[in-house]
Amino acid sequence: MVSAGAFSLGRSRAAPGAPAVVFPHPALAQAQTPSGPVSISDIAERSLASVVNISTTKTAQAAQSPFESDPFFREFFRRFGPVDPNPRPERSLGSGVIVSADGIVITNNHVIERADKIRVTLHDKREIAAKVIGTDPKSDLAVLRLANAKNLVPLKLGSSDLLRLGDVVLAVGNPFGVGQTVTMGIVSAKGRANMGIVDYEDFIQTDAAINPGNSGGALVNMRGELVGINTAILSRTGGYQGIGFAIPTNMVKPILASLLKHGKVVRGWLGVMIQEVDGDLAQALKLPTQSGVLISDVTPGGPAARAGLRRGDLVVKINGAAVDSPGALRNLIASAGVGAKVQIELLRDGKRQALTAQLAELPGSLASGAAPSLSEGGLSVVPLDRAARGTYNIPARVNFGVVVNKVQPGGPAARAGIQPGDVILEVNRATIESVSRFNQTFAAARGQVLLLIYRRGHTVFTILNK
Repeated sequence: MVSAGAFSLGRSRAAPGAPAVVFPHPALAQAQTPSGPVSISDIAERSLASVVNISTTKTAQAAQSPFESDPFFREFFRRFGPVDPNPRPERSLGSGVIVSADGIVITNNHVIERADKIRVTLHDKREIAAKVIGTDPKSDLAVLRLANAKNLVPLKLGSSDLLRLGDVVLAVGNPFGVGQTVTMGIVSAKGRANMGIVDYEDFIQTDAAINPGNSGGALVNMRGELVGINTAILSRTGGYQGIGFAIPTNMVKPILASLLKHGKVVRGWLGVMIQEVDGDLAQALKLPTQSGVLISDVTPGGPAARAGLRRGDLVVKINGAAVDSPGALRNLIASAGVGAKVQIELLRDGKRQALTAQLAELPGSLASGAAPSLSEGGLSVVPLDRAARGTYNIPARVNFGVVVNKVQPGGPAARAGIQPGDVILEVNRATIESVSRFNQTFAAARGQVLLLIYRRGHTVFTILNK
C-alpha cells in the first residue's frame, strides 16, 4: 500500500504553537512489503542496479536499384556496383533487465534484431559483450547472456497476475540514450490484446512514462519485483503520450524457460480459426451469449478436428479459465504447450459441452535463436504462406519450401547469389516442408551446403559456404 503523504509543509493540529511537522515528500512515499515498509526511492535504486543499457551495431543494406533483379542489368551492377555500394553501420539503444546472477538478461526482440554486435552497459559503467541465447519475435522477447560477468544484481520476477488496476509501478530504462531513468505511474489496464504490435499480446497498460530507449526495460511493482518488460507506446508523435505497454512477467516466464532450455519457443496449436462475437453475429447465429470466442473454421486433421470441435462452436473456457477474446484463447493454447491435453468448454446449439483436445506444435513455430542467424548463413526465412506468396508472387504449384525474406549484404547467402523471394526446397537433398525443418537441417549442415531453390519459374541448385 502506498501512503502518498502531503506535498508541502504544515502544522500539527495538536496544539497552538506546536512545532512544524514536515510531511513526507512524494519521492519518500512508503510501499508496504512483506519485510516492512520501504520507500519508493529504495525500490528505484535497487531496480536501477538490475536494469542495463543495450547498444547494438548492425549493417544497413545500401539502397538498391529496382533494376538489380533484372538479368539484363545484373552484370552491369556486378561490375560497377549500385549507386551506394558500401553498407553503413546502424546503431541503436535500448534497455534490458538482469534476471539471474549468472548473466541472463531479458529484453525486447526489436532491440537486438539483426544486430551484428551487442554491448551491455551495467549501472556501474562496466561494458560487457552479450550473446543471444534465443529470441521470440511473436511476443517481442529476447534473452541474452553476458560474457564473464561478475557481481551482478538480478531483479526478482514477480507475478503480474497479482497486479490490480491503480497499483503504482515504476518504469526503469534508458530513454533517448540519456542514461538510466525512473518514472512512476499506475497500472491503467490489464490484458490489452489485439493491438497489432505482435502475434501474442496480453499487455499491461501503464501511464508511467515510456520513451524510445525504454524498450526492454523493467516495469517494477511496489515490492521491488519485475512485473513487466516495457515494450511499446501508443503515440501520434513518436513520443510518450500517456499510454505505454509492457509484456507481463507471467507471459515472460514460460518463454524465458523455453529459450534457455531449447533455444526456441514451441507453442501449442489447436488448429482453429477464431473471431470475436458482437451483437449482430450472436443474433444471426442464435447464440445465447456474446461471452466467448467463436470457431469460424477447423483445420482438417488438426487437434481441434480430432477432438470434435466444429465451425460455429462458441468456446467459453479453456482449462477452467474464462475465454473472453481471441487473444486470450490464443495465449492459453500457446502457453499450454505441445502435447498438453486441454479441457474445452463450449456452447453448441445452445447446449454446454466439454471436450478434450491434445495440442500439437504450431506449424512453422520457431524462435530465431534456433534459426540460422544473419551472422551464420546471412539469410532469414519465413513460411510459404499466403502473405509470402503475395509479396513475392509465388505460384500455387510451388507447394512446399520456405521463403527467403532477408539476405545480409556480403554474407554467405549473398555470395551464393540467394535473393529475397527465393523458395528453398531442399537442403543437402532433404525436402524442406517447414521453417522448423529448415532450421534443423541447416543448423546440422557444415561447410558447403547444397540448396535447391525455386526462383521465377525455375529451380536451381546453389552452394552456400557456411
